[in-house]
Amino acid sequence: MARTDLPYRKGVGVMLFNADGLVFIAKRIDMTSEAWQMPQGGIDRGEDPVNAAFRELKEETNVTSARIIGQTDGWLKYDLPDELVPILWKGQYRGQEQLWFAMKLDGAEDEIDIEGEYAEFSEWRWTPIETLPDLIVPFKRALYERLVAEFKHLANTP
Repeated sequence: MARTDLPYRKGVGVMLFNADGLVFIAKRIDMTSEAWQMPQGGIDRGEDPVNAAFRELKEETNVTSARIIGQTDGWLKYDLPDELVPILWKGQYRGQEQLWFAMKLDGAEDEIDIEGEYAEFSEWRWTPIETLPDLIVPFKRALYERLVAEFKHLANTP
């Protein structure tokens, strides 16, 4: 089956802002490069995207004190590079189709714990929203540029 005949995996992503308008990013444990990303993951069967976003945020960061302040205008897609298609998700998908949510951290920063049961990250930090496209793996750069454009006005939401 050709890569272009494969479906997209349905998923969600979270752009988590702190009180200073900075965005949470983390470095994946399984990456040797300096690529960073925001929390994201698949939608379980029967799960709605909002619940999936809160679940992924909790699993990857331990954060439960957050609220939604925005959502992308539709689903955003990215394609995996050809060499990753057979490796990720057992070769069943060509990439992901994601609904993204902007969230505001309402709790204390010490709520963040990336070493939980589902640890995917080795380190984390806060970064200005404008820097996101330069920190992500190249094949997701266009998606992150669109996220910056859609969510930049939310950075300083109280």
